[in-house]
Amino acid sequence: MWVDDVMREVPRERFLPHDVVGQADIDAPVSIGHGMTNSQPRTVADMLKLLDPQPGDRVLDVGSGSGWTTALLAYRVGPEGSVIGVEIVPELVQMGRENVTEANARIEQAGDELGWPEEAPYDRILVSASARRLPDALVGQLSPEGGVLVVPVGAAMTRVVREGYERTVTRHGVYNFVPLQES
Repeated sequence: MWVDDVMREVPRERFLPHDVVGQADIDAPVSIGHGMTNSQPRTVADMLKLLDPQPGDRVLDVGSGSGWTTALLAYRVGPEGSVIGVEIVPELVQMGRENVTEANARIEQAGDELGWPEEAPYDRILVSASARRLPDALVGQLSPEGGVLVVPVGAAMTRVVREGYERTVTRHGVYNFVPLQES
């Protein structure tokens, strides 16, 4: 399966602080400082399957942290696609920028609005932090032609597919994430 291939090609240890790099093979969240974590690999795999990014997609990665999911997504969408990671913690923005070496990906400091609306719409949006409710601002940044958002809402992994003004919302299991912080 493509998710396994992507995770093999973009090793987690490249995105962890030196003092916890030995925990890269553990299927658990790992602290990256500032109250944030590098998500559990099994959870990341589940989210990537739900998101189903395709080669050539334009992707937004909200809560990019140390850049691992940004790099995974960049590898999947390939050189004809692009990925923008957005992070609220300045130190993690710097860490992520240093870690993400893929030419089709970059990490930006989160601004006043949730997401990165100035370059919307996106084919896919991944959120690696738990929202209190479905973030309409991100739904609005999806392509109206089958754009997909994957976001934990409360503890429920939520998938939204946008078709024009319609959206289909499904839930896919229970997960724990740090809370989504808006700037």
